[in-house]
Amino acid sequence: MHCPATIPLLETPRLRLRPYVPGDAADVQRLAGDPAVARTTLLIPHPYPAGAAESWIGTHAAQWATQESLVLAITLRSSGELLGSIGLIFQVAHDKADLGYWLGVPYWNRGYTTEAVRAVLDYGFRTLGLNRIEAHYMAHNPASGRVMEKAGLQREGLIPQGVKKDGVYRDVICHGILRRDWAG
Repeated sequence: MHCPATIPLLETPRLRLRPYVPGDAADVQRLAGDPAVARTTLLIPHPYPAGAAESWIGTHAAQWATQESLVLAITLRSSGELLGSIGLIFQVAHDKADLGYWLGVPYWNRGYTTEAVRAVLDYGFRTLGLNRIEAHYMAHNPASGRVMEKAGLQREGLIPQGVKKDGVYRDVICHGILRRDWAG
Protein backbone atom coordinates (compact mmCIF):
# COMPACT_ATOMS: atom_id res chain seq x y z
CA MET A 1 0.00 0.00 0.00
CA HIS A 2 1.28 3.45 -0.90
CA CYS A 3 -0.06 6.16 1.45
CA PRO A 4 0.76 9.79 0.68
CA ALA A 5 1.98 11.86 3.64
CA THR A 6 -1.20 13.91 3.97
CA ILE A 7 -4.84 12.91 4.10
CA PRO A 8 -6.19 13.30 0.55
CA LEU A 9 -8.83 15.61 -0.85
CA LEU A 10 -11.04 13.86 -3.42
CA GLU A 11 -13.52 15.60 -5.70
CA THR A 12 -16.47 14.39 -7.73
CA PRO A 13 -18.89 16.43 -9.81
CA ARG A 14 -21.00 17.30 -6.74
CA LEU A 15 -18.86 16.38 -3.74
CA ARG A 16 -15.62 17.19 -1.99
CA LEU A 17 -14.29 14.44 0.28
CA ARG A 18 -11.86 16.12 2.63
CA PRO A 19 -10.14 15.67 5.97
CA TYR A 20 -12.25 16.61 8.95
CA VAL A 21 -11.45 19.80 10.87
CA PRO A 22 -12.37 20.58 14.50
CA GLY A 23 -15.08 22.98 13.30
CA ASP A 24 -17.00 20.00 11.84
CA ALA A 25 -17.76 18.56 15.29
CA ALA A 26 -21.15 20.26 15.76
CA ASP A 27 -22.40 19.03 12.38
CA VAL A 28 -21.12 15.51 13.07
CA GLN A 29 -22.89 15.58 16.46
CA ARG A 30 -26.15 16.73 14.84
CA LEU A 31 -26.10 14.40 11.82
CA ALA A 32 -24.67 11.25 13.43
CA GLY A 33 -26.84 11.87 16.49
CA ASP A 34 -30.01 11.19 14.52
CA PRO A 35 -31.47 7.85 15.67
CA ALA A 36 -32.09 6.84 12.03
CA VAL A 37 -28.35 7.10 11.31
CA ALA A 38 -27.39 5.17 14.45
CA ARG A 39 -29.90 2.44 13.60
CA THR A 40 -28.21 1.76 10.25
CA THR A 41 -24.59 1.68 11.49
CA LEU A 42 -22.73 -0.62 13.84
CA LEU A 43 -20.44 1.87 15.55
CA ILE A 44 -22.51 5.06 15.93
CA PRO A 45 -24.23 5.11 19.32
CA HIS A 46 -27.53 6.71 20.20
CA PRO A 47 -27.72 8.96 21.99
CA TYR A 48 -24.52 10.38 20.54
CA PRO A 49 -22.34 11.43 23.51
CA ALA A 50 -21.33 15.05 23.98
CA GLY A 51 -17.69 15.55 23.01
CA ALA A 52 -17.54 12.31 21.01
CA ALA A 53 -17.32 14.09 17.65
CA GLU A 54 -14.33 16.17 18.76
CA SER A 55 -12.56 13.08 20.11
CA TRP A 56 -13.28 11.10 16.95
CA ILE A 57 -12.05 13.87 14.64
CA GLY A 58 -8.89 14.12 16.75
CA THR A 59 -7.93 10.51 15.90
CA HIS A 60 -7.95 10.79 12.10
CA ALA A 61 -4.49 12.19 11.39
CA ALA A 62 -2.71 9.62 13.56
CA GLN A 63 -4.71 6.74 12.09
CA TRP A 64 -3.78 7.87 8.58
CA ALA A 65 -0.10 8.29 9.54
CA THR A 66 0.03 4.73 10.90
CA GLN A 67 -1.90 3.30 7.93
CA GLU A 68 -4.80 2.19 10.11
CA SER A 69 -7.55 4.10 8.37
CA LEU A 70 -8.65 6.93 6.12
CA VAL A 71 -11.65 9.01 7.22
CA LEU A 72 -13.06 11.78 5.04
CA ALA A 73 -15.91 14.24 5.46
CA ILE A 74 -18.45 14.11 2.64
CA THR A 75 -19.25 17.73 1.73
CA LEU A 76 -21.00 19.55 -1.09
CA ARG A 77 -18.57 21.18 -3.52
CA SER A 78 -20.93 24.09 -4.06
CA SER A 79 -21.40 25.11 -0.42
CA GLY A 80 -19.00 23.11 1.74
CA GLU A 81 -21.98 21.75 3.71
CA LEU A 82 -21.14 18.57 5.64
CA LEU A 83 -23.31 15.62 4.57
CA GLY A 84 -21.67 12.64 6.27
CA SER A 85 -18.57 10.50 6.42
CA ILE A 86 -16.75 7.81 4.43
CA GLY A 87 -13.63 5.85 5.12
CA LEU A 88 -11.44 2.80 4.76
CA ILE A 89 -9.99 0.63 7.52
CA PHE A 90 -6.80 -0.93 6.20
CA GLN A 91 -5.40 -4.43 6.45
CA VAL A 92 -2.00 -3.49 5.06
CA ALA A 93 -0.53 -7.02 5.11
CA HIS A 94 -3.31 -8.14 2.77
CA ASP A 95 -3.53 -5.01 0.56
CA LYS A 96 -7.20 -4.66 1.40
CA ALA A 97 -9.57 -2.38 3.24
CA ASP A 98 -13.04 -2.35 4.75
CA LEU A 99 -15.24 0.47 3.46
CA GLY A 100 -17.66 2.28 5.75
CA TYR A 101 -19.89 5.33 5.44
CA TRP A 102 -22.84 7.19 6.85
CA LEU A 103 -24.89 10.10 5.57
CA GLY A 104 -27.13 12.53 7.44
CA VAL A 105 -30.85 11.84 6.96
CA PRO A 106 -31.58 15.13 5.11
CA TYR A 107 -29.24 13.95 2.32
CA TRP A 108 -30.55 10.40 1.81
CA ASN A 109 -31.81 9.23 -1.60
CA ARG A 110 -29.91 11.77 -3.69
CA GLY A 111 -27.04 9.56 -4.92
CA TYR A 112 -24.42 11.28 -2.75
CA THR A 113 -23.27 8.10 -1.01
CA THR A 114 -22.82 6.17 -4.26
CA GLU A 115 -20.82 9.08 -5.70
CA ALA A 116 -18.60 9.18 -2.61
CA VAL A 117 -18.11 5.40 -2.59
CA ARG A 118 -17.00 5.40 -6.22
CA ALA A 119 -14.44 8.14 -5.50
CA VAL A 120 -13.02 6.25 -2.52
CA LEU A 121 -12.88 2.96 -4.44
CA ASP A 122 -11.00 4.70 -7.25
CA TYR A 123 -8.55 6.26 -4.79
CA GLY A 124 -8.07 2.96 -2.96
CA PHE A 125 -7.27 1.03 -6.11
CA ARG A 126 -5.44 3.59 -8.24
CA THR A 127 -3.52 5.60 -5.63
CA LEU A 128 -3.18 3.34 -2.59
CA GLY A 129 -2.66 0.18 -4.65
CA LEU A 130 -5.20 -1.90 -2.74
CA ASN A 131 -6.13 -5.26 -4.21
CA ARG A 132 -9.50 -5.68 -2.48
CA ILE A 133 -12.10 -3.46 -0.85
CA GLU A 134 -14.99 -4.98 1.04
CA ALA A 135 -18.03 -3.61 2.81
CA HIS A 136 -20.71 -4.97 5.11
CA TYR A 137 -24.18 -3.87 6.10
CA MET A 138 -26.87 -5.07 8.46
CA ALA A 139 -29.67 -6.77 6.55
CA HIS A 140 -32.31 -4.37 7.91
CA ASN A 141 -30.58 -1.58 5.89
CA PRO A 142 -31.03 -2.68 2.24
CA ALA A 143 -30.41 0.87 1.02
CA SER A 144 -26.73 0.42 1.92
CA GLY A 145 -26.61 -2.74 -0.19
CA ARG A 146 -28.06 -0.84 -3.16
CA VAL A 147 -25.33 1.80 -2.77
CA MET A 148 -22.66 -0.91 -2.80
CA GLU A 149 -24.09 -2.59 -5.88
CA LYS A 150 -24.47 0.71 -7.79
CA ALA A 151 -20.83 1.49 -6.98
CA GLY A 152 -19.69 -1.88 -8.38
CA LEU A 153 -19.27 -4.08 -5.31
CA GLN A 154 -20.65 -7.60 -5.66
CA ARG A 155 -22.65 -9.41 -3.00
CA GLU A 156 -20.49 -12.19 -1.59
CA GLY A 157 -22.48 -13.65 1.26
CA LEU A 158 -24.54 -13.51 4.42
CA ILE A 159 -23.34 -13.86 8.00
CA PRO A 160 -26.36 -14.89 10.09
CA GLN A 161 -26.51 -12.91 13.34
CA GLY A 162 -23.00 -11.60 12.60
CA VAL A 163 -23.25 -8.54 14.86
CA LYS A 164 -25.12 -7.41 17.94
CA LYS A 165 -26.61 -3.90 17.77
CA ASP A 166 -28.66 -2.50 20.64
CA GLY A 167 -29.00 -5.95 22.17
CA VAL A 168 -30.32 -7.57 18.97
CA TYR A 169 -28.34 -10.01 16.82
CA ARG A 170 -28.36 -8.79 13.21
CA ASP A 171 -27.62 -10.58 9.96
CA VAL A 172 -24.75 -9.03 8.00
CA ILE A 173 -24.46 -8.99 4.22
CA CYS A 174 -20.98 -8.86 2.68
CA HIS A 175 -19.93 -7.17 -0.57
CA GLY A 176 -16.51 -6.84 -2.18
CA ILE A 177 -14.59 -5.81 -5.25
CA LEU A 178 -11.10 -6.53 -6.55
CA ARG A 179 -8.82 -4.05 -8.27
CA ARG A 180 -8.90 -6.16 -11.46
CA ASP A 181 -12.70 -5.73 -11.57
CA TRP A 182 -12.72 -1.99 -10.92
CA ALA A 183 -13.75 -0.11 -14.05
CA GLY A 184 -13.55 3.33 -12.45
